[in-house]
Amino acid sequence: MPVCDICCEELPSEAEMRTHLLLSHMENVVACPFCSLSGVSYDEMKFHINTAHIEEDCQDTNATVVDSGQKSSNDWIAQSPNSTLTSNVNAKNMDTVSQASPQSQSTGTSLSQGTSTSLKSSPPAAATANGAVKLVRTTQKSSNNPSKEREDGRRKTKQKRLSSPIKGAGPEVGTLTEVSSTSSGRSGVMRYECPMCSLSFSSSSSLQEHVELHLEYGSASVTRHSSEDLTLARKLQEEEEQKWREAATRQEAEDFKKLQKQFGLDNSGGYRKQMERNMERAVSRGHMVPAEFHRKKAEMLESLASGVDDGRSKTSGLMGALYRYYRDASGCAHVWLCAETDHYSSSEGDKGWGCGYRNFQMLLSSLHRMEQYKLLPVSVPSIPRVQALVEEAWGQGADPQGASHFNHRLQGTRAWIGATEIYAVLTSLSVKARIVDFHKPTGPGDTHPRLFEWVKQYFSHSASRGARLPPKIVQTTLPPIYLQHQGHSRSIVGVEQKVNGNLCLLLFDPGYAPREMRKVLSQDTATMVQRVRKFPGSLKHRQYQVVAVEGLLTPEEKQSRILNSRTLCAEKIP
Repeated sequence: MPVCDICCEELPSEAEMRTHLLLSHMENVVACPFCSLSGVSYDEMKFHINTAHIEEDCQDTNATVVDSGQKSSNDWIAQSPNSTLTSNVNAKNMDTVSQASPQSQSTGTSLSQGTSTSLKSSPPAAATANGAVKLVRTTQKSSNNPSKEREDGRRKTKQKRLSSPIKGAGPEVGTLTEVSSTSSGRSGVMRYECPMCSLSFSSSSSLQEHVELHLEYGSASVTRHSSEDLTLARKLQEEEEQKWREAATRQEAEDFKKLQKQFGLDNSGGYRKQMERNMERAVSRGHMVPAEFHRKKAEMLESLASGVDDGRSKTSGLMGALYRYYRDASGCAHVWLCAETDHYSSSEGDKGWGCGYRNFQMLLSSLHRMEQYKLLPVSVPSIPRVQALVEEAWGQGADPQGASHFNHRLQGTRAWIGATEIYAVLTSLSVKARIVDFHKPTGPGDTHPRLFEWVKQYFSHSASRGARLPPKIVQTTLPPIYLQHQGHSRSIVGVEQKVNGNLCLLLFDPGYAPREMRKVLSQDTATMVQRVRKFPGSLKHRQYQVVAVEGLLTPEEKQSRILNSRTLCAEKIP
């Protein structure tokens, strides 16, 4: 026999079942028998019961579906104004409310036909004064049916609210509120209020379409705003990175300009321009008359044209004066001096950057006096000429790495030169030289005792040949040693050993003016010697390099050294 899906009543035939459904259910309000949900379509109620109350026993059939505003035999009444019923139904079930049966006059709610899922009957629903509907069960002191009381209690504890998101909306979206069009106590037309605005609708399908418009617009708006925010964030990040790159580029350019200026590679002019500026400044300050300015400028131009130093910063006869001083001095056990060497001071044209060139002039002044090096030019070249000699050495292939550092150009600049440039030009002149690198301190307090010992061995080795006891003072036939450290260079012209064994170097500094160096030639030799002496505590730079001349090169040796200078490596001690 057919069984009603709503009230579980058995009927003798299918025809009577259809009549039963029409008269008993479709013309009445469909209400949930386990909670307060009512006023929804047949399919919606089926979906609600099967999802929220699927565990309920389908055999409890005492409750019946009745019209809104009536009392039933189960003692259910309508109360609680302003109550809202939540029915978050998915889109598929909401869309099924399209083919409706005739509306019930008491509720105005359309019910769809053709269901197949079992539904349970609901208690009656009644409209309050303001139209909100809520179902509660009246409390009785006694009952003649204990099993019915237990069933009612169980149903009360099973009351739930269905919450199912609609197409991606949040848990709160989709709240449907039943409102009445009248303020009387009778039930009005059931309407569905939009949870996202103040509009209400007579059917759930209309509400569903309306809510979907909200969701589609909101999703598009959120997507659009999210895309716009992402684009803006990327744009801001790109602008920030661009600013950072520009700032880094500017800082790098400024640092590079500072280095160029520090090492004389800023195209600010070389020896000639610096000399002219200094003489013009002297005239403007009253230190030089215009006639003297023009005379000195003419002499300078003549010297530059000849390539020979004008000798204005040169001091000669110093090594003989030092020999005489140590011959009569006490407190020293041994002194070794280099061959006769002239001192060259920095002038107004190269002050601040010309120490390397001046030390090279000192070295050449000593080599010119030796028969062994008679093939060298007989005169000491000027600073611009020394720059040209270095460029010529680069042109022969010497020290290509150093040449690229200076962009193969020294003339007309104030670029500093160091030990590798001195080695390159000596090699190009067929002079055998040796670079030794004292790359780290070897004594306490960042001192370099190994450097002092090496200099002593250099000067004393040839002087002690065949002698059992070296004399107190020896003037050797060796040229001075070029000494380079960070920011400055000097010439080692001798070494002194005290009675207690301590060593000190004798240095010619291009920074000493000619009038100071001439004190060695006067009666005040001791005062100047104190400035020439340098003990280990006075040489505390991190690294030192020396260039020592050791003879002449054959053409084959010269070519070999030029080729090897492509990977020029100094001999390291220690």
